[in-house]
Amino acid sequence: MRVATWNVNSVRSRLPRLLPWLDERAPDVACLQETKLPNEAFAALLAEELTARGYRWAHHGEGRWNGVAVLSRVGLDEVVLGLPGEPGFPEPEARAVTATCAGLRLSSVYVPNGRTPGDPHYAYKLDWLAALRDHAAAAGQRAVVCGDMNIAPTDADVWDPSAFVGSTHVTPAERAALGELLALGLRDVLRDRWPGERVFSYWDYRAGRFHQDLGMRIDLILAAAPVAARAAAVWVDRAARKGSAPSDHAPVIMDLDDARDGDIGPVVPPPSRPARATRR
Repeated sequence: MRVATWNVNSVRSRLPRLLPWLDERAPDVACLQETKLPNEAFAALLAEELTARGYRWAHHGEGRWNGVAVLSRVGLDEVVLGLPGEPGFPEPEARAVTATCAGLRLSSVYVPNGRTPGDPHYAYKLDWLAALRDHAAAAGQRAVVCGDMNIAPTDADVWDPSAFVGSTHVTPAERAALGELLALGLRDVLRDRWPGERVFSYWDYRAGRFHQDLGMRIDLILAAAPVAARAAAVWVDRAARKGSAPSDHAPVIMDLDDARDGDIGPVVPPPSRPARATRR
């Protein structure tokens, strides 16, 4: 089973890239962020194309900003829009959608940016992460949290730590909030798989940063331990960041083997699918 997460930075703008990517990478579940469409417009734009590819979907959108989706061809049940008790800015935003797919409780999330430390949006970010922690805890051993976390877990996840001094995404409070998710037993599956790799998922559009590999790893797949133990391959799909009119994020992809709890043996990446962190 293949699970992917991708901040597309506007479904409408990225449609010429999204549909071929679905065909090429064939994720069984695709979690999207920054769809930037209300629900009706998302359905009007994609219903025919997704149905033809065997996907059902759950979308939580609001218009020009935010928006998250789960696309699944392995079941889509128990859909929840948003987070129970989530804070707002000032009203709750379209930043989380959760569904059960093939027995996994998957959440597609777009964590608030935070803007700058001390900004009200930063406090909102921390409060929102606390609500996400409680939501993930309720999912237990089936939990998978996918998305743009807007947090680089460690200094190894940014191209130059000195360039981010005084900025969001790397502050102790944000990393501590992410640490509370990991303390639930969730695993950062890409970093588990590639503990020493220089690997990023986001590159600013400016100054040729992608081509210089001056990026950040802020798009994560966090999985409960029994799910993470099934990870046969995990990588960043850098090819989706190349070419014309890309998103500033690349997808993160995880392949799960068919083992179940209590029956997890050696795993071998499928030979026809990439099984390494993608590099320049």
